Amino acid sequence: MSIIFGVNPVLEALKSGRRPVERVAIGLGVRIARFEELRQAAKAAGVTVDRLPAAALDRAVGARSHQGVVAWVAAAKYAELDAVVARMAERPLVVLLDGVEDPHNLGAIVRTAECAGCAGVVIPERNAVGLTETVAKTSAGALEHLPVARVTNLVNAMEALKEAGAWVVGLEADAPKAYTNYDYAGPTALVFGGEGRGLRRLVRERCDVLLSIPLFGEINSLNVSVSVGVVLFEARRRLGGA
Repeated sequence: MSIIFGVNPVLEALKSGRRPVERVAIGLGVRIARFEELRQAAKAAGVTVDRLPAAALDRAVGARSHQGVVAWVAAAKYAELDAVVARMAERPLVVLLDGVEDPHNLGAIVRTAECAGCAGVVIPERNAVGLTETVAKTSAGALEHLPVARVTNLVNAMEALKEAGAWVVGLEADAPKAYTNYDYAGPTALVFGGEGRGLRRLVRERCDVLLSIPLFGEINSLNVSVSVGVVLFEARRRLGGA
């Protein structure tokens, strides 16, 4: 059993049905603008809503902002890579992450990828964060709509995407070609490295092309979630919102 918290993540979990919600708790005396929407969504899903003291919610989630709403859900389910590949027929963008370890970064990336209409996000099993409660919270509900596939070998996943017709594009700080000088002409898998170390050698070598984000300040790198947003929406623009 895991916990998600916050109005939007709990609402999206109730509505999507991707992760079974076992129970919802709302803090006593807490004023929630979308209380009736929460109550109706829980009723439609057949989920019990309890009213608990705010202190009980604080104990459940620790020192994190829960907005007076907490839900207990079954463990997050990962999608199969094949499901992400199948979605590329209508959503020609996929994000692959080579070792992102910060759950806040992963949550922000999932949120951005869903907003950009991606087919899914692919993460490795080892040396990377999984779908934790913090990821769900940070994604602001996007995790309920976007498939996240967890694979044993990221390089093999890249090859599978190539076989499905996608171009695999890696982002590397010192790549000579800027992300704005690439045409994004068809299905594209964008690969981003983990915090602080970039793409691993084998992953970098299997990319069809490497691109960089030109920087103009004194600091020589962007947060990975920011890099994903910058490149992803340029790719979406070039693809014409398809």
